[in-house]
Amino acid sequence: MRAVVFDEFGARPRIRTVPDPVPAPDGVVIEVEATGLCRSDWHTWRGHDPAVTVPHVAGHELAGRIAALGAEVRGWRLGDRVTVPFVCACGACAECASGNQQICERQFQPGATHWGSFAELVAIEHASANLVALPEELGSVEAAALGCRFGTAFRALLRQGELSAGQWVAVHGCGGAGLSAVMLAVAAGARVVAVDLSPGALALAARAGAEVTVDAREIADTAAEVRARTGGGARISLDCAGSPATCAASVASLRNRGRHVQVGLMPPAQGFSPIPMDRVIAGELHILGSHGIQAHEYPEMLRMILASRLDLGLLVGKRIGLDDVPDALAAMNDPVPPHAGVTVAEPVVS
Repeated sequence: MRAVVFDEFGARPRIRTVPDPVPAPDGVVIEVEATGLCRSDWHTWRGHDPAVTVPHVAGHELAGRIAALGAEVRGWRLGDRVTVPFVCACGACAECASGNQQICERQFQPGATHWGSFAELVAIEHASANLVALPEELGSVEAAALGCRFGTAFRALLRQGELSAGQWVAVHGCGGAGLSAVMLAVAAGARVVAVDLSPGALALAARAGAEVTVDAREIADTAAEVRARTGGGARISLDCAGSPATCAASVASLRNRGRHVQVGLMPPAQGFSPIPMDRVIAGELHILGSHGIQAHEYPEMLRMILASRLDLGLLVGKRIGLDDVPDALAAMNDPVPPHAGVTVAEPVVS
């Protein structure tokens, strides 16, 4: 198969022909029809994840068709259209037994712990715990955004954030996860203030239903602006950018007893956030993390998407081929991306 391989962290990846993966007895091999390029992939390529060794193939937001089945797999057939969460579970540990597969004790992540989906084929273990059937109404390009950014936003808002209609939600960083959060919050009846450095991202957030947009290039104290525009602060604030500054701003954006949910990755190499703990104590704020979404939550998420008629195509900013992935990864070195929305690669076009 063809894959995007990097042999050195930060060095330009190359398109190479590598051996096809073989399914584990309880796993499958998926022919990748679409895979999103995420900030997490950029962190992997730059060497921010100590668990990753080279040579490596990144990519963890994927959709495609089952191309090979392990001998122990039941209930799935060749050609089935599927996706997987970006945190794949073992299905047997205590966390999995409690329904919290997103923090599985023996989790694996395509594109991090294992070779990922910047390739024509990708192997996924423990099929019964991780495969999700895709409805025919949902194309592979749109489905590729679900496993990481959209799914993470769904859990961050509705489970960790405990979102209710009418509440103010602040979204810091309107890339794929942030834009997903805007769409979901609006669909749930919330009011949204979106914060970003990119005019294109803010314009897309407004199209998705954000009531207020805050340009961080022009307004230094974005937290104060959010508090002013929401009449005292957001009830839920998400940091989808994942930087020390945006994390601190998200916490400072909250009203009393508000909930901050950290969505964007915070690698230690970036430094640590100066979280205003005085505000956390005085306002009895809730500080929460959100780590992906479980496979068993997908049916509810898909029902919401279809019932609300959410246009997942709005998330897709650019469609590219496998050969374009190295340049697209390098473009993420710029904190302000060249275009808004999610870049999706199509290794195998159906």
